[in-house]
Amino acid sequence: MTELVPTTCMRCAVGCGHVQQAPDRGYGLDTVRGDAGHPVNQGLACQRGVSETADPDGEWLTRPLVREDGDLVPTTWESAVERAAEGLEAALEGGDDGVAVLGSGQQTNEAAYALGKLARGGFGTLYYDANTTLCMASAVTAYYDAFGSDAPPPTYDDIPEAERHVVWGANPAAAHPVMFRWIRQSADADDSELIVVDPVHSETAEAADHHVPLEPGADLALARAVLARVVETGRVDREFVDEATVGFEALRADLPDAAEAAEMAGVSLADVDKLAEALEDPSLLYWGMGINQSVNGTAAAGALIDLCLTTGNLRPGSGPFSLTGQANSMGTRVCSSKGSWPGHRPFGDPAHRREVAETWDVPVSRFPDDPGPGPVGIVDVVGDDVEAVYAVATNPVAGMPDATRVREKLDDAFLVVQDAFHSETVEYADVVLPAATWGESEGTTTNMERTVSRVRAATETPPGVKTDLELIGALADRLVPDLFDDSLEPDSVFAEFVGLTEGTPADLSGISYDRLEDETAVRWPAPEPDVSGGYRYYEGPDADERDGAADGLDESWSFYTPSGRAEFSTGEARPLPEPTDESYPFTLTTARRPDAYNTGVRTREDELPTARVSPATAAAFADEFESPVETADEGDERYARVVSRRASVMARVEVDEAIPDGVVWLPIHHPAVNDLTLPAVDPRSNEPNFKQCAVRLEPPRDRDVAAVAEASA
Repeated sequence: MTELVPTTCMRCAVGCGHVQQAPDRGYGLDTVRGDAGHPVNQGLACQRGVSETADPDGEWLTRPLVREDGDLVPTTWESAVERAAEGLEAALEGGDDGVAVLGSGQQTNEAAYALGKLARGGFGTLYYDANTTLCMASAVTAYYDAFGSDAPPPTYDDIPEAERHVVWGANPAAAHPVMFRWIRQSADADDSELIVVDPVHSETAEAADHHVPLEPGADLALARAVLARVVETGRVDREFVDEATVGFEALRADLPDAAEAAEMAGVSLADVDKLAEALEDPSLLYWGMGINQSVNGTAAAGALIDLCLTTGNLRPGSGPFSLTGQANSMGTRVCSSKGSWPGHRPFGDPAHRREVAETWDVPVSRFPDDPGPGPVGIVDVVGDDVEAVYAVATNPVAGMPDATRVREKLDDAFLVVQDAFHSETVEYADVVLPAATWGESEGTTTNMERTVSRVRAATETPPGVKTDLELIGALADRLVPDLFDDSLEPDSVFAEFVGLTEGTPADLSGISYDRLEDETAVRWPAPEPDVSGGYRYYEGPDADERDGAADGLDESWSFYTPSGRAEFSTGEARPLPEPTDESYPFTLTTARRPDAYNTGVRTREDELPTARVSPATAAAFADEFESPVETADEGDERYARVVSRRASVMARVEVDEAIPDGVVWLPIHHPAVNDLTLPAVDPRSNEPNFKQCAVRLEPPRDRDVAAVAEASA
């Protein structure tokens, strides 16, 4: 029997340890379960992470493909890599920016680092980004504004210490079930509670002690209302504000009237008071895509951090905690040279640029002057500045807003797709490079609380599949022959990456493969082999010492800002880019389903998306839907077309009291959904406004009804 191999689950960013076992014969995984020896989860595991690792849905890519006479046809590895290199080289002949590179939060640290090195140090392209910008960029920008550094101050260790858990614009019950178990266990204590702020009565709201159902897109207004109420009711932690922050007086002078702001947010003043009162106790304030994916994402995330600063919730057992979706979004931010150089080195700083260039042995003049325009901006220039696109472990045709435009743009470019599954983006590729996936790859990943742990292969890859590192190295050998050593091995790539982080805010230089072998997981900052990070920025007694002592204990804080203090934000609200009107009277919102994965490549079912609407919304259109489609399996089903200014999508309609009136809910995982969304972005983070756009509902067309009936027969 084959051995059990310890690894880290790559479904979400909780970072649970798994053990996995290959079958006695052939490829794949026979057994996957939680690892009792992993310090993050201690054996806990969600069923989705287990099943999507052991037996994912979707069509596997098992042979390299090239496009011939309009069709993708199998070819040899040598021919596929050569064709990819020729197409990318031809685009680079027009300038360094002729190639765009799109990475992913699904890569290991090693693969993300190597891809960034190829994009920035090899090609020198301005047009490089990752799908992590589509979900985390606004939180990242807000962290930099407040603390001068990225990543949450708290860790999982702070969850049981918190007395109040405020989950704002996130649904961890669906997206992070193991972490939500810890939150709920803490909130179930006699002196604790869970408050959820969300337009939708989500699975997390169902478990909450109190639900605040604000208007979609009104998060900034509500956060400012709560802050105004904190000030009005004397709940400001003046000692902390005076000692550790700057900018509070300017922020206070600009606060709205709490009652008026509450009305704008669609909530009662009593709800505002409930949140203000909760923050008076040690509170963890979590947020997710409901905050970030907005034209006001940076400002709203900054406002939540302001709430923590104003109330002194920047100590162990409290603080602002952004929830990350993709498994290695955190690692990608630290190592990939996307928005900053490895270790969060400032992208434009001349000294840091020189040090990175010297390590890579490339001229600093090859580097672009700034990090680039983000994924939406990259798509804008495909066909103009950009002639070729190299997409790795990402599915922009399904995952980016206004996806029809994305398809049109990629169809005009030379496109190389490197993935494990036959995604929608593969359909537009000129070259397809089948890549290894979970259980087949070696490396490391970094979870949302900054903990690095190993990813290990338990099974061999089929002969038609190679690892991301092998493929990145093969292209580099042909295009930039001296960029990498002879072969890209995970341990040597990791050593180079962590060496570049030495002395930076995200210092991982004390972590090695040997250390991870001994300790299983290490949280950064880890500048020495015997150091592992905890709560960031705070120096002083832990929660137990504070609870058992009188006032006057020594506390201090240290931040990476120019002032050395935490800085309050100054973000102003922008109007929603597409308000409802008579023609498009409903607001579309998108969110996760518990049983689905990202753009659906591992959990895809061949069915229409489900549009959830409130009973009142359904009743308003009852006459138009009075003739449901009769299906063989499900009986009578109701269907509609969800129509935006960009596209229309056929959907099954589900009446659900959890959805507020006037809102249409669709899952992010279905490849058709982003045909509807609009490409407006936050002006500072470049993160798209996925969560709100104007739509209407229309009856199915005759051909829709016929197609559904035929598929169900």
